[in-house]
Amino acid sequence: FVIWAKAMAVAAEGGSMQALQQQYLRALRSVIPPLTHASHKGMAGRIGVIGGSLEYTGAPYFAAISAMRAGADLGHVFCPEGAAPVIKGYSPELIVHPILSGQCSESTDAIRQWLPRLHALVVGPGLGRDPTIFKTVRSVIDAAKEQEKDIVIDADGLFLVTSEPDTVAGYERVILTPNPVEFQRLYEKVLGSEPSAAGDFAEQTKTLAASLGNLVVVRKGQVDTISDGTQVVQCSEKGSPRRCGGQGDLLSGTVGLFAHWARIAEQQLSASSGISPLLLAAYGGCFLVKKCAELAYHKHHRSLLTGDMLLEIPTVFQTVLEPKP
Repeated sequence: FVIWAKAMAVAAEGGSMQALQQQYLRALRSVIPPLTHASHKGMAGRIGVIGGSLEYTGAPYFAAISAMRAGADLGHVFCPEGAAPVIKGYSPELIVHPILSGQCSESTDAIRQWLPRLHALVVGPGLGRDPTIFKTVRSVIDAAKEQEKDIVIDADGLFLVTSEPDTVAGYERVILTPNPVEFQRLYEKVLGSEPSAAGDFAEQTKTLAASLGNLVVVRKGQVDTISDGTQVVQCSEKGSPRRCGGQGDLLSGTVGLFAHWARIAEQQLSASSGISPLLLAAYGGCFLVKKCAELAYHKHHRSLLTGDMLLEIPTVFQTVLEPKP
């Protein structure tokens, strides 16, 4: 009887989470702005990416171009001078600013003047771990917080946050997107103990988010677990068994865009579902990337690359997020 009761409890919990995911999916569809001839450039989103280095130029490209493929009008990349020509060469669609440097005051001032034009900021893709660059990035994050920007932090940006949690602690307009290893390091830094590998991921994610002042944490995995320290939602779409580099960059870029769309619809969300804009943005990015991974894997199997997933974004919008009647 005890085993049966536990099985029933697990089944009930799974059914409840599935219902919650459906609620989030409906909310996500509701915040996607319609395409109209009355729109003008920039209305659908101006997303900035702080990242890139001599070694890593693909990551900021994927973050910015995924936001544009999903519907952003403009994608800005702020990177070191040496990385700029390579990133520019990937795509003429992106606006590339070679102004991220270890000259903290000068670089921060140059980037700060662009912040009022941006709807959301993605920090970390391809950033590297140069301490002088980190000092500048910390300063840019502070400037973005002063202007109440929504900020998505991934990759080497998470290394900075793990080293200095007060960079974001208490600022609720932040979404952190750690993989399991990054999550473990950040959890241990903030909570003082390692999370149990056999523990409750939902409870661990909720605890970490709450301990950082109720920002949003996305623990990436086979099932993505998302929490703002109060609510928890999971994304259990099938995804792909391929773990090629760059997939997290697609996530951070699309989450940045969805943060802008959800923020526009904040009052609507509050009245209709009570869903937090940034929780919805995080769920939306997880859902879109997993769906793209599933479709691309079906076509390419072992040869799947992140660029293949990028090309599936229109299909997911047309068939799932914006299906025609």
